[in-house]
Amino acid sequence: MDLAALISKFRASLQIQYADKLLPSHRRAMDAMTRCRTPAAGEVLTRCDDCDRTQWHPCSCGHRSCPKCQNHDATAWLDRQRDKLLPTQYFLLTFTLPAELRALAWRHQRKVYDAMFAAASQTLKEFGLDPKRLGSDIGFTMVFHSHSRRLTYHPHLHVIVPGGGVDPEAKLWRRARGKYLFPGETLAAVFRGKLYHEIEDRGLDMPTHVPTEWVVDCRHVGRGEKTLEYLSRYLYRGVIREANILFEKDGQVTFRYTDWQSKVTRTETLPGADFLWRILQHVLPKGFHRVRDYGLLHHTARKKLRLIQYLMGVKIQSNPSKRPCYACSKCGGAMKTLGFFRPEEVVRIRAPIPRQPEGLAC
Repeated sequence: MDLAALISKFRASLQIQYADKLLPSHRRAMDAMTRCRTPAAGEVLTRCDDCDRTQWHPCSCGHRSCPKCQNHDATAWLDRQRDKLLPTQYFLLTFTLPAELRALAWRHQRKVYDAMFAAASQTLKEFGLDPKRLGSDIGFTMVFHSHSRRLTYHPHLHVIVPGGGVDPEAKLWRRARGKYLFPGETLAAVFRGKLYHEIEDRGLDMPTHVPTEWVVDCRHVGRGEKTLEYLSRYLYRGVIREANILFEKDGQVTFRYTDWQSKVTRTETLPGADFLWRILQHVLPKGFHRVRDYGLLHHTARKKLRLIQYLMGVKIQSNPSKRPCYACSKCGGAMKTLGFFRPEEVVRIRAPIPRQPEGLAC
């Protein structure tokens, strides 16, 4: 199913049913996705060097919630993360926000999301430097997700961590012990306290009824590459692939998802407006960075990371993926981009030249 077609069909009912919840960012996202890859988004002019044929192609919208866009950006991010991999065990940690705090997070998204990043990063740095654990400076990559597998609102952080770090005094690499990094219960307790502090520092009031036991999941994920591939799927192309939107019938939209616990593929059917709201509630605030690197993986520590990789025998073979080019419809050759044009510019360029009346001098 084409998401843009569903937006066009159910947008009116969505705006009536969720009038008190729709934000300007949601409306901009719908506008962008309905324009995507149509002349309304502008067009790009290309020329084939082999047969000299020129073609016009509609542009993508570029919105990070659009399931059709930014595939190359996701691939480029994955290439950069692969360049940072170390020959060690990796761990995936998930910091979950309790259900009682989700209403606060929804009302103050940027503040609460930033507070989650700050609290989780401080917690991991302290655990890494603890001499009873690693006693080292560690590095990690944090990815924010606001959705569950069923696309409900569920803010959480995924953190991929190499199993080791640099001893700040001995200047040696220290590995984690086997398939164990940090205890999840202790991480959750420290994260809870730091998040309380971060939220209060941002001028927000914590709800009165918040559970004392929080959840932080910490699991061994091998060499880390498969986990990076999983995280890259949801960075730039929205929260659902169009292939998972199965069909629409009688105003009801059916989509599929994979159950987190059983790993079984299931389906769910919702009214069109409710389905659109499931997607739009995950549109992030403008300018918000959902992926952040820390410690040894931060861009300011690039030289230190390269030195560690060299000493550990890592061969850096950086082969960044090239952006795919258009293929000529006549000969199949690669086409060269001549320029990008807004819709009004395309109309002016394509407009036929008026013919001079016969008998008049040029």
